Amino acid sequence: MTVLTLIACLSLLAWLWLTFCQGGFWRTDVRLPPRDADGARPSVAVVVPARDEAEVLPLSLPSLLAQRYAGEARVILVDDGSTDGTGDLARRLGEAPGALPLTVTSPGEPPAGWTGKLWALRHGVELAGDVEYLLLTDADIAHEPDSLEGLVASAESGARYDLVSQMARLSVRTRWEQLIVPAFVYFFAQLYPFRWSNKPGSRTAAAAGGCTLVRREALARAGGVAAIRGAVIDDVNLARLVKRGGGRTWLGLADRVDSVRPYPELGQLWRMVSRSAYAQLRHNVFLLAGTVLGLTLVYLVPPALTVVGAVTLRPLVALPALAAWALMTLTYRPMLAYYGRPTREALLLPFTAGLYLLMTVDSAVQHWRGRGAAWKGRTYPAPEKASALRDVAER
Repeated sequence: MTVLTLIACLSLLAWLWLTFCQGGFWRTDVRLPPRDADGARPSVAVVVPARDEAEVLPLSLPSLLAQRYAGEARVILVDDGSTDGTGDLARRLGEAPGALPLTVTSPGEPPAGWTGKLWALRHGVELAGDVEYLLLTDADIAHEPDSLEGLVASAESGARYDLVSQMARLSVRTRWEQLIVPAFVYFFAQLYPFRWSNKPGSRTAAAAGGCTLVRREALARAGGVAAIRGAVIDDVNLARLVKRGGGRTWLGLADRVDSVRPYPELGQLWRMVSRSAYAQLRHNVFLLAGTVLGLTLVYLVPPALTVVGAVTLRPLVALPALAAWALMTLTYRPMLAYYGRPTREALLLPFTAGLYLLMTVDSAVQHWRGRGAAWKGRTYPAPEKASALRDVAER
């Protein structure tokens, strides 16, 4: 057996494992759990951290204020140091007839060791008071009028979930969005299979930060927002926090929750991924090396060796590589269908994976240069630096 044949077979084995043993990550039928349609609904506070969101707020905030909910609900928008009039715009939007009660507040600059979003969330959670549920949602997320009702009804169902999260449907209007966004969700599900995350006792835990309903008591029992105050990837860490505290979590794809933020250029999508990619690997160079090798073996090897094997007339190279590429294409098809994209675009997944590989390496390079994770005018230090700053602040 030649080296190329061995590599092709290893790639095929990897895809056989992913397809049949990785929690059915490629399936897109994980939607809101069965709902409890009867009974009064518990009180809810919707907490929206917002920093310089005046462009998208008119498309998102009215959808929250117009929620049809059978219980007591109100919206708290936390203006995180915006300079574009986000707070004033929110107040004007809150004057719409029939809107849910709206509070606009500002927590000031975050202390050392806190990310801006989590500092804003903590402020909003404290202001919410003694409600039973908190809906944590981003300022660029629009909800259909029955979204809150469906989330709470699912949490109150027989399973009694402590956290119910939906991954909002992202924009795929432009060509770069169509190329990168479905793959982003596909890779996320591959890393955190929804079925594993939703299984009690499983070590896998994940949530989608754009739309997460959590029981206030479960969050407090797990240590509150302060327990993850320095996390750049706040959604996954929140789910882990709740699950480790004994809570039940659920994550699935959304039907009636959508992102209204456009990413028309590659640079914007690149920054969205690279700002947290190395943090996802816990800033570990060995995990980075393994990720680069894994992406190469799983996504780049199949098409490359299919061509090489065909051109050199080496079927023992071409056939296993082609089989691996076929599994890749078939497992990507459901995600493309979820986003309304044609099946033929699955053939571009190796190219997209190559872009993600470069984004991940770029994320590590930025970290090594001491630039940290940058977002909306703030740069967050590496974990060891953040820990040192936090220790100084707490003294």
